Amino acid sequence: MLNKWLPAAFLLTAVGWGANQFSSLLGAYQHDLGLPAWVTSGLLALYVVGLLPGLLLGGPLADRRGRRPVVLGAVVLNAVATVALMLGVGAVAWLVAGRLLTGLSTGAVLAAGSAWVRELSHPPFGTAAEEGVGARRAGVMLSMGFSLSGLVSALFAQWGPHPLVIAYLPHLLLCVAGSVLALSCPETRSGGSGAEAGGGGARDPRFRRLVLPVAPWVFVGPTVGFGTLPDLVSRDLTGFEIAYAGITALITPGFGAVVQPIARRIARRGERAPAVVGLLVLAAGLGLAALSAAWVLPWSALVSCLLMGVGYGFTVTSCLTVVGRIAGPGELARLTAVFWCIAYLGFCTPFAISLLAPVVPAPVLLAVLVALALITCAVVSAGDQPDRDGQERRRADHVQRLRDAGIL
Repeated sequence: MLNKWLPAAFLLTAVGWGANQFSSLLGAYQHDLGLPAWVTSGLLALYVVGLLPGLLLGGPLADRRGRRPVVLGAVVLNAVATVALMLGVGAVAWLVAGRLLTGLSTGAVLAAGSAWVRELSHPPFGTAAEEGVGARRAGVMLSMGFSLSGLVSALFAQWGPHPLVIAYLPHLLLCVAGSVLALSCPETRSGGSGAEAGGGGARDPRFRRLVLPVAPWVFVGPTVGFGTLPDLVSRDLTGFEIAYAGITALITPGFGAVVQPIARRIARRGERAPAVVGLLVLAAGLGLAALSAAWVLPWSALVSCLLMGVGYGFTVTSCLTVVGRIAGPGELARLTAVFWCIAYLGFCTPFAISLLAPVVPAPVLLAVLVALALITCAVVSAGDQPDRDGQERRRADHVQRLRDAGIL
């Protein structure tokens, strides 16, 4: 019998596909439509403008009205956004509308869908006993769509007919198939149950120490990998530039999906451990990316994408696991939405680099990111005392149980 959580998680794959299918087409838009680099990177970042209200509205709405209607409605809107992108070959305004709607719908699915998968992964809907397994499943399924879409879109754009139209067809098929399958998924939260959410999770010291400083780095690695590096290192790969961009879009989030189970095992040694490992590996990847850009080394750039993907996998798993542990009753989707809002700030990194590149060379900007990542790692790991962390976690969980029982 099909696991209850799997169809809901497949919708995360579908929206992850829709979120990243545009990234490897940046070169095609510049070549075929004559759009300058700052416009295409701006369209990439415009997604975040729509994403933030989608997250902020979708999370609370899912806590009040239920996960199922919010997710299914947002997936339909996600498909409409892709149709707008297909029309973008005729007018840039359609690209603007498509990117905004993609962000809006993806934000709603990230907030409500991650919570839905987590709740379906545990009794009474699932049999998983391991803490955080739902968060890991949501992260892996999202990363699968995020990584595969870039490569598939690039292959269409490099060698297919009408590439800026047919490259979007796989996403439409995924949305339709995923919606049909998800109709069998039960609702996990009844209407109105979110009224009791008190925002306790966001005030938890673990959120301030382990989520707030780490979340902005989640998407720095992937977006540098597929949004910045290809243009800097592929100038000698004549005829394969777009395919190369697709490979970077596969490697970075793809390895993020592969390492997430490892990140969960490391998390058992302490809540800070996966965040520290992720930031260190991300810094190494950014450093190699800076060298690759300075010397125009496309193959070492692929290795840097691998490292940045590992950093992505560890940081996203770390943050989602902490959020799942500290969210109060009826608060999971809302707190998940807050995390994704912070995380997707990193999606603007290529746009910032393209704006600053005329003044500061891109390799120097990447080196600055290395320094900032190491500083963040030092802040997160400062005073790392596993016993104290465990005591604080148990104390916070005890307080939450008292609140649930109405004693506090």
